[in-house]
Amino acid sequence: MATGSKPHIDYADIKDLTDEIRFQSNEGKIWFGEQRILLMQVTALAAFRRELVNSIGVERAKGFFMRLGYQGGLRDAELARRLRPNASLMDIFWAGPQFHSLKGMVKSVPMEVDIDHETGHFYGELEWVDSWEVEVVQTELGQMDEPACWSLLGYACAYTSSLMGREIIFREVSCRGCGDERCLIIGKPAEEWEDAEEFSKYFTAEPIIEELYNLQNQVNSLRSSLARQQGQYYGIGQSAAYKDACIKIDKAAQGKVSVLLLGETGVGKEVIARSVHLRSQRANQPFVAVNCAAIPQELIEAELFGVEKGAFTGATQSRPGRFERANGGTIFLDEVVELTPRAQAALLRVLQEGELEHVGGIQTHVVNVRVIAATNECLKDAVNEGRFRADLYYRLNVFPVKIPPLRDRLDDLPLLVEHFLNKFHSDYSKRTLGLSDRAWGFLKSYAWPGNIRELENVIERGVILTDNNESISLQSLFAAAVPELAVEGEPDDHVFSEGQVVKSSTKHSTNWIDNIFEDQVSLDEVEKILMERAMAKAKNNISGAARLLGLTRPALAYRLKKYEKDNES
Repeated sequence: MATGSKPHIDYADIKDLTDEIRFQSNEGKIWFGEQRILLMQVTALAAFRRELVNSIGVERAKGFFMRLGYQGGLRDAELARRLRPNASLMDIFWAGPQFHSLKGMVKSVPMEVDIDHETGHFYGELEWVDSWEVEVVQTELGQMDEPACWSLLGYACAYTSSLMGREIIFREVSCRGCGDERCLIIGKPAEEWEDAEEFSKYFTAEPIIEELYNLQNQVNSLRSSLARQQGQYYGIGQSAAYKDACIKIDKAAQGKVSVLLLGETGVGKEVIARSVHLRSQRANQPFVAVNCAAIPQELIEAELFGVEKGAFTGATQSRPGRFERANGGTIFLDEVVELTPRAQAALLRVLQEGELEHVGGIQTHVVNVRVIAATNECLKDAVNEGRFRADLYYRLNVFPVKIPPLRDRLDDLPLLVEHFLNKFHSDYSKRTLGLSDRAWGFLKSYAWPGNIRELENVIERGVILTDNNESISLQSLFAAAVPELAVEGEPDDHVFSEGQVVKSSTKHSTNWIDNIFEDQVSLDEVEKILMERAMAKAKNNISGAARLLGLTRPALAYRLKKYEKDNES
């Protein structure tokens, strides 16, 4: 008899599963039922996955991880049957997603599941939320061309096949790792898939030694090709918002048209401007960048257009301006809105006529310069306020491009972080292990008001404060004070010293009391645990631990001494 159709997974009621977890710290072992398991950093698996892909190719690496997940699914199916011997097949099936959630791999949300053990019918449609493999892809490999949840898929196939007693194949029909909005899997008997035989080959190990040399040669060739192209791209980014801006820039790069870059401070406008220059026919000519806001207003004309000797006090000799230095190439005028009215008039002449005059001079100088301007405020508003010439605005606004802020392109964060880590590892001759998981989580939630420039500064600070072969902590990134996020996260699960996984409670909740009664923990044991935790948090400083517990130092010292005597007796 078939059961299912949009069921619900109860992730709260998994005590039968959590009771199977035991920590034997003194023995260096963790047990899940009768299976020895490991706690391993996702970053370590991410690095391994990247190296495997680079060494043996995507298809071979995919097969490896699918087989890894497959073995885990087989063993968990065995454990689920033992733990729920009298449960329905549906309840036993739900143990698989619960196992995944408990292990921190993914959360499964059922869309539709139908099971009939008598006929062997199975159909499952589930959404995967926060897949660890998607996180790995985003931090280490970037967006892929195909679904990325390999080990999770292998697990689902093995787990369900073991329960049903027949081959069930799950396919990932959409995946966030390749740019889709969500991770969605569909499972059904193998014979209902047209390519079942081809897909099943992923679960069969194949010798690869014969292909390694060819693959290595391909890798070396690709690296050489990338090295030749270095500097010929528009910054760093693969997000849709950033790619859209780059497509517009690419179309303008080959022409002579003036480009107006719009965006907040720190979004990388100068990087974009340099890329336009490198893509243009002027690539071998000078590129001159000018921050108009950093030059005193009384000197801006002389700096841009040159000055004749004696034009003003301090002009002891004639010298060319930035436009003449950029002749034949490109000039980048950042914060162009800060130009004085006279400088705006001179710039308009350059754009219209291709000529200028030095300050204090009468001779006309012909220049051939492409102008790329940038501003972090609305030039139209500046025109309306009378601070910027309307005719100059229309000359500059021929090809406007909006550069998105970092908060709108967080998908590019892994690429940018990797870039800055490599840069500062080289600058400071050190090699960290990258960002901690907590640091990564914060960076993805942070608003980044200073955009890419702020990110660069944060990463540099983290590299400086972190020793070799250590992970960069959140505190190292924000050394002064960690900015607060608007939303607090849910409390994490923790482990008592006895080895049981217990749900942490919020600050004002009293659910922990029920846990104590349920686990039959004595009052003396509670006091002991509290004192141990306080002493550990205070680094064995009795006064500090006493403050945490709301006791006087003598009172805590007395209790600790009593506890030591009880242990000796």
